[in-house]
Amino acid sequence: MLREALIVLFAILTASAAACAHAQGFKFSNEDEADKASKAKEAERRATVQSQLATPCRDKIKNQKIMVLIGEDRNGAIAASQASYGSHFDAINQRLRALGLRTYTQEEIRKQVAQAEIDAYFRNDPDAAISASKRLAAQYILRGLIASRTSRNAIVNVNQVSVNMSFTLTGANGRTIAEAGAKNESYAGSDTLGMALTLINERADEVVAQLYSDYCQKAGAK
Repeated sequence: MLREALIVLFAILTASAAACAHAQGFKFSNEDEADKASKAKEAERRATVQSQLATPCRDKIKNQKIMVLIGEDRNGAIAASQASYGSHFDAINQRLRALGLRTYTQEEIRKQVAQAEIDAYFRNDPDAAISASKRLAAQYILRGLIASRTSRNAIVNVNQVSVNMSFTLTGANGRTIAEAGAKNESYAGSDTLGMALTLINERADEVVAQLYSDYCQKAGAK
């Protein structure tokens, strides 16, 4: 009787162990596949960035001056005081300079361009764009616009903020040369500038690579 009971117990334990191993193997397999997919996607992203950064760029193009401006559209209201966006400006500006492009510092921009002209520029006033670029003798203007929307998510009963960061590079005459962007959503609350900065830092390499590639190929084209 005892022998039979032990045999039954052993069979149960063996079956249980096999089921557990099977379940764990299935789980690990899923995790491995997800990890492989994630690594493949990251490798593809890096390859794209490297390919774009390898775009030939003539010295004549690299030596032309670019004015970088950052503004924010918060629920339809535009804010463009450059002093408020120092970290956002640096995240892009430093990467452009590292690629050999010539850009102005925020201090140079504030000294030469009136805030009223910058505000008008972000309201899509073409005359303001031409006037601002002339003051600095800039051949190109890179505009970064943080568009944020704050709402209440009724399902989870929390504040939700969505941030869209778009960059447009234009000639002094208003002709579009390149565009790039990134977007994200969070339940973080009202800190849209903090979210935008996080977004820029996460996607800055991709954004700058896209802008750089288009700029080197299209700048100076008729």
